[in-house]
Amino acid sequence: MSEKKNYYAPMHTAEHILNRTMVNMFGCERSENCHIERKKSKCDFKLDKEPTEEEIKLLEQKIKDVISNNYDITEKILDFDEANKIFNLKRITKEQNPKVRIISIGDYDDCPCIGQHVKNTSELANFRITTTNFNEGIFRVRFKV
Repeated sequence: MSEKKNYYAPMHTAEHILNRTMVNMFGCERSENCHIERKKSKCDFKLDKEPTEEEIKLLEQKIKDVISNNYDITEKILDFDEANKIFNLKRITKEQNPKVRIISIGDYDDCPCIGQHVKNTSELANFRITTTNFNEGIFRVRFKV
């Protein structure tokens, strides 16, 4: 297993929730381009059209609702072949990662990940989407916790 990324745990956990909520709301893929930092972060999503202001407000509210559920964040280790049946593992190889770490946020999200996370969503305070923009099919979400 690769060394864990040194992301700021609350922001990284919020990024997982943002990703799952985008998938649920817009039917898109998880972000392939994220920049996670302590003060602010951003994720890019491929979308056919720009979300409306109402959809962006709903996205933020749904994320806050998930956070308020006080979900425990847990991890489990799967063999690569087993994980590959469930998840998109295009960014890793079996040779480098014969075991894959799966992070679960309650029953809301499961995702392969090597980063650091909080133990419970109650540790995520004041999530907010700060700005968004849409350019050439890419919807960028900037956020803070």
